[in-house]
Amino acid sequence: MELSPTLILIMLVAFYLFSSVQILTEYERGVIFRLGKLLPQPKGPGLVLVFRPIDRIVRISLRTVVHDVPPQDIITRDNVSVKVNAVVYFRVLDPRRAVVEVENYMYATSQLAQTTLRSVLGQAELDDLLAERDRLNQQLQHILDTQTDPWGIKVSSVEVKHVDLPQDMQRAMARQAEAEREKRAKIIHAEGELIAAEKLSQAAAIIQREPAAITLRYLQTLTDIAAEQNSTIVFPLPMELVHLLQGTSQR
Repeated sequence: MELSPTLILIMLVAFYLFSSVQILTEYERGVIFRLGKLLPQPKGPGLVLVFRPIDRIVRISLRTVVHDVPPQDIITRDNVSVKVNAVVYFRVLDPRRAVVEVENYMYATSQLAQTTLRSVLGQAELDDLLAERDRLNQQLQHILDTQTDPWGIKVSSVEVKHVDLPQDMQRAMARQAEAEREKRAKIIHAEGELIAAEKLSQAAAIIQREPAAITLRYLQTLTDIAAEQNSTIVFPLPMELVHLLQGTSQR
């Protein structure tokens, strides 16, 4: 059965229109180049017609990208060599600029994150790198967001994940932490001795003003000894006899 030229033409046109149909998901946008010129607005989501070879489409995802920055060798401001890795969260806000302004925005953002990580953390001391990580994360995020803004990319967050210290530095920090704990223990012990001495001084002043207080204290001590159920034998002596014996020894 022979096909007429009109039917063949209709079939070719139908096949061409069918092949021109592109479906973009909700998180995708299509940047269209028509005869090499960029169209004013990206297409999608939904059904999009791309008339090849006149048109060329570049699909761009608008979802947040989680990029793991590989470990970087960094020398801190106080000359300590460490390995640091981080994670960068970013997404495309302007698909047109992400295609036109940079060749590969994923690769460019990755390389920029690595160089910025080495530059910023290299200006910080080791103590700041370990204790002030939130401030350094905000500084990294601000720098990356500023530099990627011309590419239509928004860097929402940068987090330093892990700081790998050399073994000798870990041992030095462990000794420092141990010395710090011993220092605090000695200070607490000294403060306790000072408070005890002040309380004893106050108690001695009260007993000096009230001589009967020493007798009450003496009786309280006897009560405490008797309550322990031990074999200690105590012979109570009147305080007047003690004073008499003291006066005799002085003569």
